[in-house]
Amino acid sequence: MLVAQITDIHLGFEPDSPGEFNRQRLDRVVAELVAMNPQPDLLLATGDLIDRGDADSYRRLREALADLPFPVRYALGNHDERATFQAVFPEVAFADGFLQYVIEDLPVRVIVLDTLEEGRHGGAFCDVRAAWLNARLDEETTRKTLIVQHHPPIEVGIAWMNTDPAEPWVEMLAACLRGRTNVIGLVCGHIHRAVTTHWEDLVVATCPSTAPQVALDLRPIDPDTPDQRALIVADPPGYALHWWNGRELITHWETAEDHTVLARYDANLQGMIQGMLSERPGSDGQIAAE
Repeated sequence: MLVAQITDIHLGFEPDSPGEFNRQRLDRVVAELVAMNPQPDLLLATGDLIDRGDADSYRRLREALADLPFPVRYALGNHDERATFQAVFPEVAFADGFLQYVIEDLPVRVIVLDTLEEGRHGGAFCDVRAAWLNARLDEETTRKTLIVQHHPPIEVGIAWMNTDPAEPWVEMLAACLRGRTNVIGLVCGHIHRAVTTHWEDLVVATCPSTAPQVALDLRPIDPDTPDQRALIVADPPGYALHWWNGRELITHWETAEDHTVLARYDANLQGMIQGMLSERPGSDGQIAAE
């Protein structure tokens, strides 16, 4: 199983620009995913799909992700607006007023959560959402399950983007997941950077954005003293590939840019490849992704 993830697309940041920078970056990532071999089984778009919650931007998003050779599933972030999203994507499943649903037709069960509280930058998770999640987890207590949401429940060290571990929604989510030995991890967005850590006995991985990235600066920040630090940088658009090998979920992060090739698999390197593969138990000289 190969699941691709894009996040923090922020279409409509330049609402009057037909050649919008963020759309160009999205198109470049999508082109790479379509050209990939093997192609993803699924594409997750994990929130901040657009920048201002407007219908025109959602329509442009729908156009940009139409007719792909693999399905696309969505989560919502703090820049999204539920009612407007639902009007443009009426086929997407809502439950109890939230964009939360289960994907059952993959080797790993995927549960998509809604961490949006409209008007708030940080995450949210309430009694209604917790009850829904507990019910879904109770339905399948042994099947391997991946949680997908926009906001990571972790402190990442970038002061202005951090989630405070004391935020009530973090504990509410943790209480749902604690002791669930079949949950293999969480994949998130929001941070505009590739980050991974261990939280509540789970791996949490955040995906870099297709829009510009957040600058890496681990200094404390004083809200009363602008210090001219970089906040957003035009690093290349990024995406994640989550590969399930039948035992573990492995995450790769990649950037959509021209990569300088320093070596290719040609006759000169064939012996090296053959030797490496021959070291593996039961190897017949070939490997394949599951």
